[in-house]
Amino acid sequence: MTAPPRSRFGALHLQRYVITGILTVIPLWITFVVFRFIASLLAEFGAPLINALFAWLAALFPGLRTLLAETWLVHAISLAATLVILYLIGLVANRVLGQRLLAAFDALMERIPLVHSIYGGTKKLMALLQNKPNGTQRVVLVDFPSAGLKSVGFVTRVFEDADGRSLAAVYVPTTPNPTGGYLEIVPTERLIATDWSVDQAMAFVLSVGAVAPDAAFPSLEPAAAPPRGPA
Repeated sequence: MTAPPRSRFGALHLQRYVITGILTVIPLWITFVVFRFIASLLAEFGAPLINALFAWLAALFPGLRTLLAETWLVHAISLAATLVILYLIGLVANRVLGQRLLAAFDALMERIPLVHSIYGGTKKLMALLQNKPNGTQRVVLVDFPSAGLKSVGFVTRVFEDADGRSLAAVYVPTTPNPTGGYLEIVPTERLIATDWSVDQAMAFVLSVGAVAPDAAFPSLEPAAAPPRGPA
């Protein structure tokens, strides 16, 4: 039996290690993309304050003007400043005075047309994601975008229609940016319950499925609905 040509062996050897390298780098790359996205949002939040501060410092110290104009420095300081501000807000919010100030701020936002709908809706969503709705799991699988295909969803509310049928409002986030998504109204018997926490599900979505929870993946068929009594 003749040995394979050396060129073919070298090509297979190269292909094997290139694929191994790709599979090794993909989790790191996804982590980097997600972290960069979050860091960019945080840096953008604090950028106006830092730009104004740097402009003031550049006027006082002309020799630092070139350094203070560096984009990476502005982003780094903005990110650090935003994290400090968020920490201080969280610290104050846990105090009695901070809770009163937040309550006054919420009342003010409720009086502003259109703004109160966005602010109030977002605030309620954040509160809902911290507590399970009665009678169902928080993290579920739903048929989306078509029957037979499953997506991770978050149940935000459970209610009944005019016929007494139990329905759930399910938010289906997009990957890898969960700030955009879809709202689905799904009969609760079509929901597939999971043992995942919200944090585990968010990690699954952000990592494009690369980071999966330790809990067993649920069966892809919904549990049988309990029999309904006579009408």
